[in-house]
This record gives sequence, C-alpha cells and structure tokens, in this order.
Amino acid sequence: MTLPDTTTVEVLAVVFVATLIRSTFGFGEALLAVPLLAFVLPVAVAAPLVVLMSITVAALVVAQDWRMIHIRSTGWLLAPTFAGVPLGVLLLSSGHQRVVKAVLALVIVGFAGYFLVGAKPPELQKDSRGWMLGCGFVAGVLGGAFGMNGPPLVVYGAMRRWSPQHFRATLQGYFLPASVVAMAGYWMAGLWVPAVTRYYLLSLPVAVPAILLGRAINGRMRGDAFLKYVYVGLAVVGMLLLLQV
Repeated sequence: MTLPDTTTVEVLAVVFVATLIRSTFGFGEALLAVPLLAFVLPVAVAAPLVVLMSITVAALVVAQDWRMIHIRSTGWLLAPTFAGVPLGVLLLSSGHQRVVKAVLALVIVGFAGYFLVGAKPPELQKDSRGWMLGCGFVAGVLGGAFGMNGPPLVVYGAMRRWSPQHFRATLQGYFLPASVVAMAGYWMAGLWVPAVTRYYLLSLPVAVPAILLGRAINGRMRGDAFLKYVYVGLAVVGMLLLLQV
C-alpha cells in the first residue's frame, strides 16, 4: 500500500477542517481552504477544488434540510451572482491576483473586526431587494475569483437575523446552483484540470464525515454566539489572506 504524499495529506487535512466549518456555519470553507491550500497548490487549482467540494456539501445539506431554506431570499441573491461570476473568473485569469487578494483581505478583516467590538449590523425586518442584489453580485465576483462567495451573504444573513439552522440551510440553497455555475466558468476558462479532479476524489472520504459532524454541531447553536463565531472566523481568514500578499 502506497502512503499518500505530504501535499495530499495537507490537502485532506484542510478539506476536513474547512468542510466541518462549512457544514457547521453554512459557509466558510472557501475562506479557510483557499488561503491554506494556496500554500501547497496553485490558486488556479485550489479555487476550483473548493468549488467542487462546495457543490458536494450543498447538495447533501439541501437534501437533508430543504424545509429550512428561505426560497425567496435564495432566488434574489442568486440572480445577480450569475452576473458577477464571469467578472470574478476574469480576475482569477488576470495578473492582478495580489491586488484583489489584498483588497479582499482588508474588507474581510474590517467587516469582522467592526462587529466583534460590539457593533451590530442594521436589522432588516423583511427581505430588501437592493441589499440582495448588491450582496449577490459581490458574492458572484468573489466566488468566480477565489471561490469565496461567503462574506456578502454573511452580511445579508446577519442583517436578517436568521437562526443558525435557517442560515446554514438557506446558504446551501444558494451555494448549490452558484457553485455549479462557478465550476462551469472554471471549465470554460480551462481551469478544471486533472489535478482538481484528483484531489476532489481523494477528499471525498474525509468530507462526508465532516458534513455529518457539522450538522450535529449546528443543531446545538443559538443566535448571538453563532454570529460571534462567524466573525472570529472571518477575521482569522482575512489575516491569513493578507500574509499571502
């Protein structure tokens, strides 16, 4: 029996932890996985790999918890995302990745830090089309560039004060079609290479247990504590991203 090489072991470890976070909070695996995977893989391999894992997680969560999805919110967030994905893929294929990374990292750290010091995002009593269109478009750009749709969606979910369970399920209803479209974009841009498929297939045995464990943890979470965990995670990932610039 041949032991896996060091790179494969590191990829599997990152996938397990990132998938556990995604299944627990509803997002975040890309925010953690892409920066960490970029230490051992090219970003052009890491981002498509994370999107393939996103499709897998979202499909399983939707199959389990589809009753908790806010269908209307999902639809209005998705429409502008499809318009933003091509711009993101263009950024990934360009020579401006360092600048985009730096801006993204600063925005993430600033957003998370602001709310960790005690501020609260404005509360939306009902869905706002303007906020959904704006958050959805930015999510599409970030998703196409780095597989990182999460931050704008977290902003909207926090303003709507979704419960941890609705937050997790609704975001999966969004991520499933959005990730399929992003993956199609990677394929059209020639970024779905054999290495992506290889690492994806190797990652499946560690991803499935992480999904099930994350669902169990999510079921025990409540309101404000849930959001604090989300903001801490965003701050850490933003700082990791800054270290790579």
